[in-house]
Amino acid sequence: MPKTVEAVVDENGAIRLLEPVALHARQRVLVTILEEEAKEVRHVSDTALLSEEALAKDWNREEEDEAWAHLQPDQ
Repeated sequence: MPKTVEAVVDENGAIRLLEPVALHARQRVLVTILEEEAKEVRHVSDTALLSEEALAKDWNREEEDEAWAHLQPDQ
């Protein structure tokens, strides 16, 4: 069964697991490189921020709910 284990890459590029892993045989692994949280800065455009309130008025109308109701069969 697949298992996910957190690891870090040190200054030399070596992968260091943050918890011990016992393997009983040679196994394949997948390594996923995650973006650093501190470097992942997302800028929201002023246009998006300024239009949010105006769009919310339209999105929150009863007519909108009725128009999209067929996509939400549980409601």
